[in-house]
Amino acid sequence: MSSELQIPAPAASAGVSPGRRSNVTVEQELSSGSSTFEVIAYDELTGSDSAFVAQQLFFARNTGMKLRQVRILLAGDAITVEAGALHYMQGSIEVTNEAGGVGGAIAKLVKSKLTGEGAFNPVYRGFGQVVLEPSFGHFFLIRLNNEEMVVDKKMFFACEASVKVGAFMQKNLSSALFGGEGLFQTKLSGTGVVVLSSPVPESELVKCRLSNDTLKVDGNFALLRRGQVEFTVERSAKTLLGSFTGGEGLLQTFRGTGEVWLAPTAPVYHAMRSGGVHAVGSPQQSSDNSTPVGGADVMSSLKGIFN
Repeated sequence: MSSELQIPAPAASAGVSPGRRSNVTVEQELSSGSSTFEVIAYDELTGSDSAFVAQQLFFARNTGMKLRQVRILLAGDAITVEAGALHYMQGSIEVTNEAGGVGGAIAKLVKSKLTGEGAFNPVYRGFGQVVLEPSFGHFFLIRLNNEEMVVDKKMFFACEASVKVGAFMQKNLSSALFGGEGLFQTKLSGTGVVVLSSPVPESELVKCRLSNDTLKVDGNFALLRRGQVEFTVERSAKTLLGSFTGGEGLLQTFRGTGEVWLAPTAPVYHAMRSGGVHAVGSPQQSSDNSTPVGGADVMSSLKGIFN
């Protein structure tokens, strides 16, 4: 639930106060230990001296778009942040970025290439506030409890330092070739709060809970999976001919116990960027303009494995 932004700084952070801003609300809040993670939103932006920018802001305001930021109030704890995401910070905060020697630096560079995340994610530790870069996109907060979560590339934004950020390698070639995610995804493991960026607001996410169950998805709009969930790509029918004559081809398949988060509206927004509303004018057009798992040819899939 939204609330006016008037939150006192941690007691140990003398002189650090976010103050009172009537045009900013807290959309999400999650505390861990003595620190607090927030997603804050600007209700209205009116300060531009450019007529063109003011026009864009008018349309953004009337379509419900809001500028958002992630703010983290530290009280002696540590956080890991995506490289380049810092906007500003205040207080007694130490920043470290350990490469781990030559071998560690090479390993992190390889991980960055494979997952699309930053090679050297800085760690912020101390007392005060850390505010990350603003965006008209969406963020959500997740708490991990001694578990593992696999997310799409470039979704990671920040987390408690107790959460390890690594790379997850697909377990079979079909998933790498036709899964739409490439050979590697980002893996988050441990206990703590995680901040992820999202192509859609949390209200448009579908959180499918699996209990020794199977979920099949026609397209590339599964954002993350957590728990004991295996990912493969399988034919929609028992025979190859049946799969292609049925019009569905290959399906992303999730099997096991845990959660899979879907963004069903993401393919619609993607189609509209290139073709406008007409790109999703009928169910058939929407299907054609989404990103079907088996829609790309083999050479394109091979090229996309490491992208």
